[in-house]
Amino acid sequence: MRDRRDDTGGAGPARRVLAVSPRYARSFGTFDHAFPLLGVAAFMPPQGLLTVAGFLPPHWPVRFVDENVRPLTDADLEWAEIVLISGMHVQRERTRAIAARAAALGRVCVLGGPSVSADPDLYPEVDLLHVGELGDATVELVARLGADPGRPARQEIYRTADRLPLADFPQPRYDLIDPADYLLASVQFSSGCPFRCEFCDIPALYGQRPRRKSVPAVLAELDALLARGNPGSVYFVDDNFIADPRAAVELLTGLVQWQRDRGYPVTFACEATMNLAKRTDILAKMREAAFTTVFMGVESPDLAGLRLMRKTQNLATPLEVAVATLNRHGLEVVAGIILGLDTDDERSGQRVLDFIATTRIPMLTINLLHALPRTPLWDRLSAAGRIVPAEAGRESNVDFLRPYDAVVADWRRTVTTAFRPEALYERFAYQLTHTYPNRLPRPARRPEARELRRGLAILARTLWHAGVRSGYRRTFWRTARPLLRRLELEHLVHIAVVAHHLSTFAAEVAAGRAEKCFYNPRPEDARPARPATPTAALGGDGAAAPTPAPVDPEIVLPEKGVAAGNPPTTTP
Repeated sequence: MRDRRDDTGGAGPARRVLAVSPRYARSFGTFDHAFPLLGVAAFMPPQGLLTVAGFLPPHWPVRFVDENVRPLTDADLEWAEIVLISGMHVQRERTRAIAARAAALGRVCVLGGPSVSADPDLYPEVDLLHVGELGDATVELVARLGADPGRPARQEIYRTADRLPLADFPQPRYDLIDPADYLLASVQFSSGCPFRCEFCDIPALYGQRPRRKSVPAVLAELDALLARGNPGSVYFVDDNFIADPRAAVELLTGLVQWQRDRGYPVTFACEATMNLAKRTDILAKMREAAFTTVFMGVESPDLAGLRLMRKTQNLATPLEVAVATLNRHGLEVVAGIILGLDTDDERSGQRVLDFIATTRIPMLTINLLHALPRTPLWDRLSAAGRIVPAEAGRESNVDFLRPYDAVVADWRRTVTTAFRPEALYERFAYQLTHTYPNRLPRPARRPEARELRRGLAILARTLWHAGVRSGYRRTFWRTARPLLRRLELEHLVHIAVVAHHLSTFAAEVAAGRAEKCFYNPRPEDARPARPATPTAALGGDGAAAPTPAPVDPEIVLPEKGVAAGNPPTTTP
């Protein structure tokens, strides 16, 4: 395979590149409330930005700053010749602020990723825009920067017409990060999704024909991650893990052997469509490869709503049956739910709660409908004059058929009811008996000193916050005592951390402080970066906002090999 970096003017002068991942606005999906318990600073490394860093000419020095890990300093900007940013919509305000800081110091700023690719008009002040995935535009842009790293007189836009095959993607620059800073690690195998759900921008951004890397390339990336330190949990950021079922089977075969050869060092998680429940052959291989969590866009238990949004893949099997099938293969389901559909009525929130009670799914993203650019939903609502301008101050840009205040009240009641600690722990009790025992037992191993210290610290913080300080400590101890007796510490931490995050978010919802739509966060809610040791996409990790996943850190204690990682997710 020819190194595409040869096309980027690699023989020219070296250019100092500062790759910046903007701080997320405060969001349910970034799992902020879990960070103090787990001792991490950020959710997941920016896969797209690290990939772009790997595409640059190898003699160009790259400094990486994840604002979710440590602050971006003036010294960083003064060192750089080029400031490279990649971001999602949820990072929009910070992206613009970073671009302004770069401009003030006379540094050229380059912006790529899913947000600008979906709507370049959102960023009129940025010098150079890269629209689309890695490809011919990337080669042209890097050649331009190699010849002249100066700021342009007016904005320049580079649009990818010929995508770089995923098989030719460089390995992400994992050497630029410390996995210990993150809740979980990420890799990408494929891109694109064959379905055309009305609200989703993936087909427009990445295509309906799935594209993929080679299995050896993915396994090599996993080895590179392990070389930086065991992350415990690895999330496949593919738009749809089973978009190409044959490719998924091939990858799973390789993952099973990789896990066996290395003693099952990690667990996996992914995002997939509900039709996965009909592929028990794939589910069996996922279990054998130690997949523990899958995020699924349930969207609505209402069949009319599913038909309206063209979510036909959710109609093949009754939703409750599909979830039970996944549980039988050891997969905990994280469900995406949308309220504010045209088919919703005053009973829609209660139907969601009934669905949650029936399926006993512990973690859900319950979101207001939001119209993203380059989606059929946007086109339909725009033609009907139902796109609400940002100046209106609403947290969704959709003019709902029901009164806005009624939809928000329904959302608030649904969230606060679903995420009551007692309800959460009851649903987790079901997982303890109907899902977790179905997972593949993983071999015990002797922990390294660093792992042992980290695991004991996480356990201590969990017991203190949930078992001593929380208002639901009695509920916590009813679950925790038997788990402690059985030394099922991974389940204990997972349940406590997720329940802490969800119940804290519900309290914010009740107090009117939480965002109602994860795609349109309030800029004043941006979370300050946590100081930490310094440590791609133009591709990105999802145009909208990260999809959360259950979280288990890797915990290894000498009495019993305990390692778990239930991560969600985002899309590259």
